[in-house]
Amino acid sequence: MACPTPLAGRILNAMSTAHDFELPPHAGAPAEAVDAAADGQVVYLTRNGEAIAAIVPTDVATAGAGALEALEDADDIRAARAALADPEPSIPMAEVWAEYADDLAAYPDTDER
Repeated sequence: MACPTPLAGRILNAMSTAHDFELPPHAGAPAEAVDAAADGQVVYLTRNGEAIAAIVPTDVATAGAGALEALEDADDIRAARAALADPEPSIPMAEVWAEYADDLAAYPDTDER
């Protein structure tokens, strides 16, 4: 039994078989564009020759969303490490609570901490 193509390979293959569909103003995606995406192709929707959107296969969209999430996580990790490495003294939590006491009073589930 042959191994299935890895997701990255499918994404690159799908991205290499792209199609353009020109959209008239106020028109939805043509059925053939949706069908092409369902068949694994990336479809670019254009208006006046300019790409305005893309219809992609679900696995491509899922992989893209996962990649964006991973980039955001990596950015959060870098920011946290930078904050932890910062030699400046941190603000004691009691000062934070005191500074925002009026704002926090508007929330009924917030007890004095």
